[in-house]
Amino acid sequence: MRFVLDNSVVMRWLLQDGDTSRMDYAAKVLGVLAQESGEALVPGIWSLEVANVLVKAQAKGAVSEARATAFVGLLQEMFITPDTSTFERALGDTLQLARRFKLSSYDASYLELAMREGVPLATLDGDLRKAVEQTGTALL
Repeated sequence: MRFVLDNSVVMRWLLQDGDTSRMDYAAKVLGVLAQESGEALVPGIWSLEVANVLVKAQAKGAVSEARATAFVGLLQEMFITPDTSTFERALGDTLQLARRFKLSSYDASYLELAMREGVPLATLDGDLRKAVEQTGTALL
């Protein structure tokens, strides 16, 4: 199954924080990705978002550098495909979605990708989930 994977889900895999329902959802998404037909699409900014959270988590002492490095290695083994059109769409469709739904441009890039590809979006972000529902895009 192809779907767009938001960083809010990915970071639950590492940080193991949040309530039970959030952790259960993150585990469910990981299970979908682990299936033979599982493929996560991510906007071109995804790896920068991952790196940013890792740096902040390390600075707070929530994650060691060794654990963060091991986690990056695991991510690189997963079937996660970066979108090559994120940059081209940033000042067009993505900007319009950010304005319409009062999202950050980063969050809007996940929504734009899911809409363009016609696939569900996996996210734990409340505002992004609302926007997904308003556009009729599926949530994973």
